[in-house]
Amino acid sequence: MLLRVENVTKMFGQKAAVDNATFNVEKSAMIGIIGRSGAGKSTFLRMMNRLTDASSGEIKFDGHNILDLKGGDKRAWQSDCAMIFQQFNLVPRMDVVSNVLHGTLNRRSTLATMFNLFPQDDIHRAIDILDRLGIAEQAPKRAEALSGGQQQRVAIARALMQDPKIILADEPIASLDPMNAQVVMDALRRIHEEDGRMVIANLHTLDTARRYCDRVIGMRDGRIVFDGTPDQLTTGAARDIYGADASFSEEATSTSIETLDTAEYVTA
Repeated sequence: MLLRVENVTKMFGQKAAVDNATFNVEKSAMIGIIGRSGAGKSTFLRMMNRLTDASSGEIKFDGHNILDLKGGDKRAWQSDCAMIFQQFNLVPRMDVVSNVLHGTLNRRSTLATMFNLFPQDDIHRAIDILDRLGIAEQAPKRAEALSGGQQQRVAIARALMQDPKIILADEPIASLDPMNAQVVMDALRRIHEEDGRMVIANLHTLDTARRYCDRVIGMRDGRIVFDGTPDQLTTGAARDIYGADASFSEEATSTSIETLDTAEYVTA
């Protein structure tokens, strides 16, 4: 079993942000997590990356409980489990290639980090990754000069620079226009298919989850209420995830997944 999530819970006071989450992943896949704002999606990814601690439960990757890791072992896991954020988290005034090279910080010395010293091999690799993502020509520019879609591809390049086993993407296209959203999701899908890396992405539309993911997990009030393939994501299943007050476009009233292909969820 590649990934085993067992009874993972995160409490904030008396409220469970993630409540007894359990699922298994046998082999590398592209997994979409969907649900309303506040469903627990981001908190779950932050526990996987060890940005926040779980209250209870286990997350095992290759048989190792990553929730028990401390010190250097924890930092090594965070290199293996790269995180991509909605707001990119780049250094705006720094050039693009240096932002990408920051993906190597966990394995560099303090002195090299202080003086921003990077080996030539790492610089060449960073440029190769940018070229793979179609933005090599942006390498010398400041990150703040790029469009949102380009900045998110720089963030993906930084994640790839870590050479991770898993990429976690927290609402990676929520702030992008439809064209740039497609470019970013296409890139994540290619990374999964070409590199064999597991990708777990929090997504905000049914359409995106169906189009790009092998498996969809639906969360509601911290609990997993759906776990299946995209063709099992019927309108009825979507209402279990988003609630009875969810409304869909008229084209999505059928339980056929074909009608959900162009429908986006909107809250009532």
